[in-house]
Amino acid sequence: MLSRWFEKKPEDPAPGSAPGYSGPKYPRHSGGWSVLRKRLETEPGLCIVDVGYTSPSNINYLTNMGHSVFLADLVFDAWTTDWKRGEDEEGKPIWDVQGFLDQSLNFSGRLFDVVLLWTALDYLPEPFVQPVVNHFRASMNLGGQVLALFHTRTQGEAITLSRFHLTPTDDVDMQLAQQFPIQRAFTNRSIERLFAGWSGHRQFLAKDSVSEVIMTR
Repeated sequence: MLSRWFEKKPEDPAPGSAPGYSGPKYPRHSGGWSVLRKRLETEPGLCIVDVGYTSPSNINYLTNMGHSVFLADLVFDAWTTDWKRGEDEEGKPIWDVQGFLDQSLNFSGRLFDVVLLWTALDYLPEPFVQPVVNHFRASMNLGGQVLALFHTRTQGEAITLSRFHLTPTDDVDMQLAQQFPIQRAFTNRSIERLFAGWSGHRQFLAKDSVSEVIMTR
């Protein structure tokens, strides 16, 4: 886990890669990234959350544009710490949701403009999904945007957890990350329910069984 701010400081050394990458990067067209990139190019000084293993290229790309970056590796944090706190009367596990939020998404009162959530919600334990979305909503400025990708099936090659690396084009580079099992697939209706109460919803069609959306606070 790495959860800290990065801002453009010439004297700062480039951060090293966190463990978990596997294999080469390969490009994927992203309509959502194309839209957000244009905003990042025209609005300096935004606060951004980038979800996933440390990506030095993402940090350098965003800070060189004048933005601040907070890293949060939610999937790794969720599955490498025991968040279960016993069982309820039906034998179902009781999860320490608030403890997870406090550890992984402690923003110390900061508000954000952009969240690069990627496919994290597909891999989180079920009790964490809605609270994570609610926490981001409460931690964003009005007009803030979340870019999220959702698998539409749970079988096949496209379900592998990947890290997304930003580029100055309409593509993002995908790279296999440490493997955690996919937990669910999303439909358009389930995405809308998950983000109920948000003011905007823009969806982008894709050909790889992954749906892209930009949600606006």
